[in-house]
Amino acid sequence: MTDIDPIAQRAAEAAAPYAAVAPARRAAALVSVADALDAAASDLICVAMGETGLSEARLTGEVRRTSGQLRLFAEVVVDGGYLDARIDEADPDYAIGARPDVRRVLEPVGPVLNFAASNFPFAFSVAGGDSAAALAAGCPLIVKAHSGHPELSRRTAAVVAAALADAGMPDGVFQLVEGQQAGVDLLEDDRIRAGAFTGSTHVGRMLADIAAARPRPIPFFGELGSVNPVYVTAAAAASEADLVSGFVASVSGSAGQLCTKPGFLFVPQGADLGDVRAAVADIEAHRLLNPGIGRGYAQRRDAVLGAPGVRVLAEGTVREENGQRFATPTVVEVDLETLRAHRDELLDETFGPLSIIVRYPDAAALPDVHRDLFPGNLTATLHATDADAGDVRDLVDALAATSGRVLFGGWPTGVSVTSAMQHGGPFPATTTDATSVGTAAITRFLRGVSYQNAPQSLLPPALRDDNPWDVPQHRRAAGASQRWGSLTGAI
Repeated sequence: MTDIDPIAQRAAEAAAPYAAVAPARRAAALVSVADALDAAASDLICVAMGETGLSEARLTGEVRRTSGQLRLFAEVVVDGGYLDARIDEADPDYAIGARPDVRRVLEPVGPVLNFAASNFPFAFSVAGGDSAAALAAGCPLIVKAHSGHPELSRRTAAVVAAALADAGMPDGVFQLVEGQQAGVDLLEDDRIRAGAFTGSTHVGRMLADIAAARPRPIPFFGELGSVNPVYVTAAAAASEADLVSGFVASVSGSAGQLCTKPGFLFVPQGADLGDVRAAVADIEAHRLLNPGIGRGYAQRRDAVLGAPGVRVLAEGTVREENGQRFATPTVVEVDLETLRAHRDELLDETFGPLSIIVRYPDAAALPDVHRDLFPGNLTATLHATDADAGDVRDLVDALAATSGRVLFGGWPTGVSVTSAMQHGGPFPATTTDATSVGTAAITRFLRGVSYQNAPQSLLPPALRDDNPWDVPQHRRAAGASQRWGSLTGAI
């Protein structure tokens, strides 16, 4: 059993000195980690291939994404805008009563515990997006390794730890633990101030409940389950020649083990989609990530195939070899009433290469259908033509109200790591409607603090008048409140 006390203590002791590291030095440390990962990529990818069954090409791209997002967060740290530094100067004539000098900034929450994911052994694991965001925010980080790739986790952690040490970061700023119980014990430890998780709905909800039930509850971001529905209008079905091939490619990529895989494709009754069976015929069997995921996929696939009213378009295969399962895509079809009648059997996420085509009779009913069946998802997609624009407004509003990312055309797999990305959504997609991808992910590990009438020498650097960190400061001068409401005259 892991003794978590010294681990939590090292993280706690690193919190203040790491938060005080100047942005340029913290950014340089992130870049050092990125460079070290790129240098070790060949060896790490070999280990990852053996432990996960993912292809070299897929893992090579994932390493590039992992190091790239570290460099992106370095830019965010240097820019300093994420600190949201606000300065309200003292104002005896403030419109609603004399105002003291008040200054607010976002500060690191403290030690963060990140539960690594199985399906992205680099990009959502030891040095992945959650880790990059926490380190960029100035928080010491403890990563709970995923049991699906333990050796890769250890080797990646060694690379990260060495790079941070070489960059002069405080001792205890990065640590790795293994084992389910160690993760739970740390989540319950008062020295941990935030948590992050990517994985199953069952485990994520359990951990979120633990975080909420602590004597001092902490913020916990869990990315759980998502079925990512795709809607196709009649005009789009008739005009998009590559609709089925694009759908199949998105469902089968990485054996469907992606959180943004389209689980449902809604198409009009009578629309000709072509031969789905032929579209999947040449896709080779792909190993699922680990035995547990393989078993779960086989059981879920059996449940879908056994549900009343399901018509099999491409049955796919699942074979077991040395404890691992290898699968080819399965695609089935139901009508809308069958989906509604058997929602308990059909609506849950299938983590693997399976998707359900739903035939709908009336496009006008789709907004209500979506709100009823899909209350929270990472993504929702609409395939429509320009001529459909006036008819799909209500559907677009429904998708935006229940999804973190709304796509117009294309397919939801493939998440761009960029400042405007939202990779989150209403429950059950995530426990907290924030994002784990893109630069906004850093805000999960920050908290606002205001300083009132503080002497300059005791203010955080980001709030001082001389602004030694050279970050953007939103300053409101005395007297400005006398002009409140003046802009309304132009309305």
